[in-house]
This record gives sequence, structure tokens and C-alpha cells, in this order.
Amino acid sequence: MYTAKGRLDNSSLIKQYSPLVRRLAHQMVAKLPANVEVDDLIQVGLIGLTDALSRFDAGQGVQFETFATQRIRGAMLDELRGGDWMSRGARRQQREIEEAVRRVEQRLGRPAAEAEIAAEMGLPLPDYQDLLTKVRGTQLVYLEDMTGAEGDDDYLDRHVADDGANPMSLLQDHRMREALVQAIKNLPEREQFVMSMYYEHDMNLKEIAAVLNVTESRVCQLHSQSIARLRVKLRDW
Repeated sequence: MYTAKGRLDNSSLIKQYSPLVRRLAHQMVAKLPANVEVDDLIQVGLIGLTDALSRFDAGQGVQFETFATQRIRGAMLDELRGGDWMSRGARRQQREIEEAVRRVEQRLGRPAAEAEIAAEMGLPLPDYQDLLTKVRGTQLVYLEDMTGAEGDDDYLDRHVADDGANPMSLLQDHRMREALVQAIKNLPEREQFVMSMYYEHDMNLKEIAAVLNVTESRVCQLHSQSIARLRVKLRDW
């Protein structure tokens, strides 16, 4: 697309390729914790698209969409790294919560109450709830769950950048889907509501908080706890 002066019409091209940005943002956010907003990734992706338009050289023999995809994805990953979205310490704390959930539920044979999980971790209930807010719910399936211990390579590169290594592809397995559906059905009722509204109805934390008449921070806690319960069940599977 060119202007009347024979120059590339960047405005038209941005409009044409903005659906690509949105698609990449939604693919990426599905692998990230709840605090990462898709709108933020879209805004950063549009900057990456603009950069791709300014740098593209048709003489290189690469299709523009391929070149732009790399630039857009790269801009999103740079933003996530710069924001320190998920520290190793937070991932370790999430696993500590999961282990406490597993021990309590194995002992009691039912979903563990928040106070019971807190007691298992040796924490007062308010401190445990603060911890749930801090970890903010990690992703449902980690790559290291299937490949062994986590190494020193970049977490985002392993979990987000390479679609071929996407751990969520495991959920395409029919038995895995059945296990996940059953695990969600066994969640406490309020946590079921949160998971349904967040993943099925694509509602954000603020919207869910309004429906449940609780604070956004409380929704975040419920989401984090739900993810911990589900990961315990899926690891058993």
C-alpha cells in the first residue's frame, strides 16, 4: 500500500496487520499469569509492528508477515522481561503452596480450606493470602513438568517464545482435557466461578470482582489458589 507520493502507507499497513498483533498477544497471554493484561501486550505489539514497517527490506526475500511476527513477538517478550513479570522466587513460592495443598488434601481426602493450607505452611491466614496475591497465579502447565528440572535458560524463551515448545499443547490430549474438566468441577464453588469467568468468559479480574462483590485482590487470591489445586491434580494425572 502506497500514498499518493509513492511512499508506503504505514497507517493502512498498521490497520491491515493489527489483527496479527492481537492474535499474537492472545496466544502469548494464554501462557502467562493472570496479572499480565492482553491490552498491554497489544500496545507493545503495535510498537513492534511499527518498528517492523520501518526496518523491512523486501530484498531480503522474507515475507513481511514473517518478519513482522518476529518483531512483534520480540517487542512483547522484551516488555515482559523488563517488567520482571515472574521471578524465580515467585515460582518457588507457588510450588510451596502446591505442596501444602497436596499434603493437606491427601490427608483429609477433600479440598483444603485456606486456613488449613496456611496452617500447613506455618503461616497466619492473612500472610498466606498476601502470598497468594504476590504469586498472582502461575500458568497451569510448566514445560519442566514434562522435561525434568528447570535449567538456567530463559524462562520466557522456553515457555512463551517457541510455539513448538508450548506446554499448553498437552491440553489437546483428550484424556488431559477430561482430567482438567474433572479437576475444575472438584474446586470449591467460588473458585469454580472464578475459573469459569476468567477462562471461559474472558473476563478480567476487575470484572470478576464486581460480579462476586469482592476486591480485585481477593479474586487474584482465589485464582492463584485454584491454579495451585489444579496443578496438583494434573501432576497426579
